[in-house]
Amino acid sequence: KLGYYGISWGSALAPIMLAVDGRIKAAVLVGGGLMFQRTLPEVDPFNFAPHVRMPVLMVNGRYDYFFPVETSHVPFFRLFGTPEKDKRDVIFDSGHVPPNDLLIKEVLDWFDHYLGPVK
Repeated sequence: KLGYYGISWGSALAPIMLAVDGRIKAAVLVGGGLMFQRTLPEVDPFNFAPHVRMPVLMVNGRYDYFFPVETSHVPFFRLFGTPEKDKRDVIFDSGHVPPNDLLIKEVLDWFDHYLGPVK
């Protein structure tokens, strides 16, 4: 049982790995969204996101300066091909990466639900 946990750039690039590696069964993306830099289509996360089918939890801050909620985070979340029942979007009143006390509970609950509790 393998889960993916990406923060910031690791979250923004996650669709590439999630779409091509079938070993990953659940993902948590923290402080991520669509990037605004030009990139080649064959390595653009935008083109990979619709092919992601595993459960995805996104956790961002409402005041994220790098991945603004309305123009970067929400469009990124909507691109994922994951069924709606297996997608969750959590936005905290924080900056780029939410505080650990809020984040840890969301992450552990997500992975426990989709990968099973740690024994």
